[in-house]
Amino acid sequence: MSKKRLRDDQERSGPYIKRCSPDKKEDIPIPVEEKPTKQEYAVATYLKKNCPTKKTKFLNHPVNYFYANKAVDTLLDSQWATGKDILFTDRQSVVDYCNKLLKHKFFHRAKKIPITDRDLKPKDLKKKKEKEKEEKKKKESEKKKDKDEKKVKEEEKKKDKDEKKVKEEEKKESVEEEEESKQEDTNGDKDEKDGKDKDEEKEKKKKKKSKIKLDMHLEQVFVDGSDAYVWMYDPIPFWYYIAGSLCLFGAIAVCLFPLWPPSVRKGVYYLSVAAAGFLGVILGLAVLRFVVFIVIWVLTMGIHHLWLLPNLTEDVGFFASFWPLYHYEYRGAGYEKKKKKKKIKEEEDEKDQDEQDKKSDADDTLDSPDTAAETDKHETDIDRVAEEQTAASETESENSNSQAFEMVEKEDVDAAEIGEKEEEEESEKERCVQELHEENLKDNIEEEKTTTDS
Repeated sequence: MSKKRLRDDQERSGPYIKRCSPDKKEDIPIPVEEKPTKQEYAVATYLKKNCPTKKTKFLNHPVNYFYANKAVDTLLDSQWATGKDILFTDRQSVVDYCNKLLKHKFFHRAKKIPITDRDLKPKDLKKKKEKEKEEKKKKESEKKKDKDEKKVKEEEKKKDKDEKKVKEEEKKESVEEEEESKQEDTNGDKDEKDGKDKDEEKEKKKKKKSKIKLDMHLEQVFVDGSDAYVWMYDPIPFWYYIAGSLCLFGAIAVCLFPLWPPSVRKGVYYLSVAAAGFLGVILGLAVLRFVVFIVIWVLTMGIHHLWLLPNLTEDVGFFASFWPLYHYEYRGAGYEKKKKKKKIKEEEDEKDQDEQDKKSDADDTLDSPDTAAETDKHETDIDRVAEEQTAASETESENSNSQAFEMVEKEDVDAAEIGEKEEEEESEKERCVQELHEENLKDNIEEEKTTTDS
């Protein structure tokens, strides 16, 4: 009966298949991270203390980094390079050991990227532009001083030459004095050239110094060279433990305040009252200065602005917040004109800077060999047709742009015209002074000649 039932079940459900248990997978070993040894910790702390580091930003976070060649030099001068247990025999052994430290994530390799103006914040950009303006002004003033000194020297030389000529006519000096004067001139030229060379070297050094930001390097390998490596290992200094223990004991002492002696409790009470009074005085000063400002502003219809302790609520130091004592500003009739003049001057300075940058870029392009090669080529008919088409398109664009105009206030135009007139008057005064100076020199020379002739 049982066999028949089995046959019937097979006919209904199909052929009988043995259900086998699935093959057991082999256990995959989980990788265990090797912990650094005490010796590796000691080497890393020695490197952190003795290797020279620099500060910069890595992914918008301030970090410390070092150069690989300097790290190798410090470890070769360490205690592990001399004595019985020598770890470092040459530079390659140090590189191998530093690769171990890199795998244990004491530091990682980074890629150096120079910081451009796009990476800077608007405040930093303004500061940078202001510094550049100040440096340019200093250079211009130094150049003017040098020119004035050169003019004075040239005038003195002219006087000396005139005197020498007169003496030659009278005494007929020898040829040796002429050679000496020539040597002095050549020495002066050499000094001027040396000064120019020094200035150029200083400017080159300044240009070479540029700020750097770091980015993650794809190849995490320690290489003996000028590559940058960012510290990830930050050992806890010993004084942290001391400070933590002191904070703990202080908290316990505060909790045991009722058990303190009465004299100490009284002293703490007086100190707390003094601190609360100091805070109350500062808040009262803040309210008082605001009330004084509003009263003066209302009475003078916004013409006079007076702030007592202007830095009291600013983000400055403790002593700087109480200095200056007051800040007064007059905003009367001529205030807006002065403000507009400042704006116009700032815009003109920015335009001058842009023009200078464009000129420098144009000079660089002219010096390149590709442009020189293109200029040497002969023009073909196709090139001439293309140039005519571009010229026609440029004239059309100029005509279209000429239709666009801006509305300018009359006060702005008047202020600009006044500024131009003032500059012209100053230039005319300087010219008159120079002419008077030259006439005085000529008169002196003629007087000297007359005296010598007599």
